[in-house]
Amino acid sequence: MNIQLPGKAATFQASQREQAAKQRAQLGIEVRSWYRITNAASPDEAEVMLYDEVGGWYGATADQFIADLRGVTAPNLRVRVNSPGGSVFEGIAIANALRSHPAQVTVQVDGIAASIASVIAMAGDRIEMAPNTMLMIHDASGVCMGNASDMEEMAELLDLISDNIADAYAQRAGGTRDEWRARMRAETWYLPEDAVAAGLADEAVQAPKQGTTPAEPDEPEPDMHRAYDLAAYGYTGPRATEQPRAEAGLTEDIRSLIGEEIAAQLRAAVTPPAEDSAAVEPVAETTPVEPAPAPEAPAAEPVDEWATDVAALLSTDDADDWSALVSHLTDPTASSSAATEAA
Repeated sequence: MNIQLPGKAATFQASQREQAAKQRAQLGIEVRSWYRITNAASPDEAEVMLYDEVGGWYGATADQFIADLRGVTAPNLRVRVNSPGGSVFEGIAIANALRSHPAQVTVQVDGIAASIASVIAMAGDRIEMAPNTMLMIHDASGVCMGNASDMEEMAELLDLISDNIADAYAQRAGGTRDEWRARMRAETWYLPEDAVAAGLADEAVQAPKQGTTPAEPDEPEPDMHRAYDLAAYGYTGPRATEQPRAEAGLTEDIRSLIGEEIAAQLRAAVTPPAEDSAAVEPVAETTPVEPAPAPEAPAAEPVDEWATDVAALLSTDDADDWSALVSHLTDPTASSSAATEAA
């Protein structure tokens, strides 16, 4: 299908080119190329990149593009589009040139195909939308200076151009001119999946995969528990033979202070015989006794720091088995056997 220009389009296009040339001359701007064509993409496929505004005030005209396109001899042609649009008539000429080319044309939207760039995309034998790309359609717009008659003529021309573009969408995706004009007036944006669903694209290309089978490493990965070395923080790892700690708390502290031998004697003194264990009644919890002040050490003897520390644990009013057991710790003259005799 070739898009037919309205009757006055040729005159309007010529006027646009003339005005653009004058504007570039006044601003000292050289014509920049907004496309690139290469035959070196692969032996069987040439590549065209439309990565800027189409034509317009500062772009090259479709004449240059078509002349370069004639040099493409590859059987396949991939047109990569990332364009916000531009000149309607330059875009229509490009779309018709792509349709007329003998190569199998695949249009690949790399970023955005908006306005007339979306019409160029419709020229592909196959249209692919890369991940996260967009396609936008809207009514044609233009600038006019003149009287009311000129304005009316411009409005009629823009309406004809928009109808013409709607026909391009309808022929590609189905539907009627009026349906597509309604979408164009609303300025409709399509994500890849939406473009496929609307019939404006053939495929929403998925993100490229890195490979289905990961390469085997030269060496096996280390175990997860070896990933960090905690020796720098004083951690030496779990003990090889961890023993249950049945005796915890104060017993551990006293044993470290008085030694294993005396601790064994204390345990033997306070543990009832096995045959009488059933008759032993549990000791009721009582209110802690207010500790008595520590006794003063004799002036002639050196101060015993240990006796001072544990004096608060002893009750002078109510002597019990515990005070008898630890009395040898506070009286340097008492022998260690006193604990056994007190029992």
